[in-house]
Amino acid sequence: MTQVSLVPILVWIAALLCWGIAVWRGPRPIMQAFVVDRLLCYVFIFPLGVQGLWAFVGHVFFPDRAAADIGWAPSPFQFEVGYANLGIGLASLYAAFTGFYARVAVAIAASCFLIGAGIGHVHDIVAHGNLTPGNAGPILVTDFLTPMAVLALLLVAARRPRPKSPDSLALEAELEVARRAMRSYKDALDKFVKE
Repeated sequence: MTQVSLVPILVWIAALLCWGIAVWRGPRPIMQAFVVDRLLCYVFIFPLGVQGLWAFVGHVFFPDRAAADIGWAPSPFQFEVGYANLGIGLASLYAAFTGFYARVAVAIAASCFLIGAGIGHVHDIVAHGNLTPGNAGPILVTDFLTPMAVLALLLVAARRPRPKSPDSLALEAELEVARRAMRSYKDALDKFVKE
């Protein structure tokens, strides 16, 4: 089995293994929010983060081999694809350890890139019969599986209430002060008009 076939499988195995250990060692009773959060964290670390960095290295430092694994001729565009993967990989590692909204933003960008890559691989299979492991192997599956899994998990996570940030709480307090002042001014104006 080639590296291009093995890495997409290994990053998913690593994510699921780390998630299982986290849930097993986690707080009791097991809460759905914890289970979903841990799985999201490890999917952002491994299938998005580590795989993004791996794709960056392949396309930028070993472009001839990466192109051959995909069944394509080497192209200057691999440099751009490599740096797109670097951005997705680094942003995913950041999102793994931050809040919900950072994860949503990274998931949108990564999903657009991965689904687009998957569509490109499917087109190459249909149009040219390209069944090389880097085009029709596990990478094709993960191009669709990873975005679907991340977006589904984010939808589940979105259903639970989120604590408000200190900035949001301060803004709400200021708005309440403004509402009271407006009511007070209105009452004073009504009283003035009646006199």
